[in-house]
Amino acid sequence: MADVHPEHAQLQADRIYLGWQYILLNPDPGPPPKRPSPAEEPAPPASDPAEQERLRRKRLQEDMLNQPVRTIRAFALLLSALVLVLAAAGYLQWRFALVGLVAAGGVAGICSYAIMQGNRAVKYRALEQQARDDRQRRERDKELYRAQEEHAQRYREWQELKDRHDRQLTWYAVAVPDEIDRIDVAGGTLPGWSALVTLIGATRLYSGGHLTVLDLSEGAIAKDLIELARKGGDDPLVWVLPVDLPKLDLGATLKPEAFADVLAHVVSVSEEHPTTRDLSFDNAILERVLEVLGENATIRQVTAALRALAQVGDPRDDLRYGLITATQLERIGTLFGRGVSDRVVIERAWALESQLRKLETLGTQAVRLPPARLRVVSMDRQAGVFGNRVLGTYVATALTHILRQSPASDRPWYHTIIVAGAEKLRGDVLDRLMDACETSRTGLVLTYRSLTPTVRERLGRGHAAVAFMRLGNAEDARVASEHVGTEHRLELAQLTETISDSLPGLDGGYTSTISQVDDAREERGQSPHDLAEDITESTEWGRTADKISEKERVLQRSREFLVEPHQLQQLPTTSVIVTDATAEGRRVRLADANPAILTFPKTTLGELEDVRDAVLAPPEEDGDGQEPPPNLGPPPPRLDWRKGRQ
Repeated sequence: MADVHPEHAQLQADRIYLGWQYILLNPDPGPPPKRPSPAEEPAPPASDPAEQERLRRKRLQEDMLNQPVRTIRAFALLLSALVLVLAAAGYLQWRFALVGLVAAGGVAGICSYAIMQGNRAVKYRALEQQARDDRQRRERDKELYRAQEEHAQRYREWQELKDRHDRQLTWYAVAVPDEIDRIDVAGGTLPGWSALVTLIGATRLYSGGHLTVLDLSEGAIAKDLIELARKGGDDPLVWVLPVDLPKLDLGATLKPEAFADVLAHVVSVSEEHPTTRDLSFDNAILERVLEVLGENATIRQVTAALRALAQVGDPRDDLRYGLITATQLERIGTLFGRGVSDRVVIERAWALESQLRKLETLGTQAVRLPPARLRVVSMDRQAGVFGNRVLGTYVATALTHILRQSPASDRPWYHTIIVAGAEKLRGDVLDRLMDACETSRTGLVLTYRSLTPTVRERLGRGHAAVAFMRLGNAEDARVASEHVGTEHRLELAQLTETISDSLPGLDGGYTSTISQVDDAREERGQSPHDLAEDITESTEWGRTADKISEKERVLQRSREFLVEPHQLQQLPTTSVIVTDATAEGRRVRLADANPAILTFPKTTLGELEDVRDAVLAPPEEDGDGQEPPPNLGPPPPRLDWRKGRQ
């Protein structure tokens, strides 16, 4: 069974990476098996004092048993000696003495034979015991040898499992195929969005694509991504509105009909419950005004014409500034007649002018900008809330019309648009943007801070993947848990909670790059960059993860939880629950969007299913029937930030 290493999985342009999933395919085998020990120690040799003591006790026992026999033998010998003395002294006749000697000698002989037999029995029992001890010792030695052999086999198996556990991957990429039209992200905090946007943006740029970020969150969530792009050799373009509005030329090439449609949607942002009739009415007024002004009309010219139509202010001021001509002023006065019934037109013209004044400086100081693969349009948090909504609606609607005029790309997600804080856009604006991205095969990522009724109607609609981050609101958490399904059990890594708790919040805002444009920068030579190193050096996520020890990165615990509302309200900052439809059914995965995980030694860009299939695949055999060694292939290339640009 060949091992699969992180370098065998490279970044794929047809995958959109949303984070990493912590999974241990090989569980921890636990402590090593205990080495066996004999139940009893082997019998000591004869020279051992303990053995000598045991033999001495046996002899003492036998001596005590033979003591009466020795006494009788001694008495018989003494009687024989007495008979000889009496016979020699003449007190006893020799014939009687002979009989006494025979009798006493017989008794002594019988006693001696009995003592000899007893000693022989003792010796035999000692030899028999020694033989039995030798047999038992040999049996114990055999049992111990077999136990040690089994222990050695178990230890080898444990060592293999332990090595496999220590070498295994722990973080697997969570991605969705580029067949997905859109990714809806519900919930989350600003730091969590920052991690997700940085991860998606870095992987798309590295794949050779282009990225546009419309940040309506006012939280500078793309700041790390901008720094990462600069570290990698790119020069992103950053507009901070409304400061950079004069240098924003978005929508300058639109035809009058499309320009009128964009402006009509911008005005409708102030309506609580706008209708199609209101939009068509505003669109009709703007189309007629643009028809009078001609092509390439600016917002300032449109507002001047609307003031004349609404009879607001002195039109001579606009004539003096050259915003409109006398002929145009006369034509505007006769567009809708001068009857009392035209009061409706006057009121709508006044409303249109009051809203569009916030865009008067649009494109007035447009400059030539070099191409950039990363473009960020952000709303200044110091500006008014309503003004930012107007600006955000204009940018989103203008992007929609540009996409509608663009041919469908043959590379899905080659151009990706991320809209952060999309709940601030009207539902019809979102619908048009979704349709335009789907038609032009442009990738679209929408992040919603809360699940408003408008968001719920569109969440996951069409061929879209849905991701849920921390949902502080109880009702939003309930809706999300019902969408995912409370029966799913997900595994959360302790490292995810550790980094989420230690990461500081976002501070500061964007720095505009439009005033610092260098036309010669596209001629500068670019050197290869390592994406993992750039993440470590240029992002707050990388610097925070770099402080974590190698042991904490690799050896960590995890816990499981069910997808329940209170769990969704307590998700770590970077946790993302990703749901998408596949041929086998809907998948539910828990990912960590922290881009710094890419720098960990046990991280792979391969997905769990692909790696598991590769690990469990039966090994191929060579011609001799032997399993060939795993083909590790050439060393992996460096993660070149510029790769794919040629």
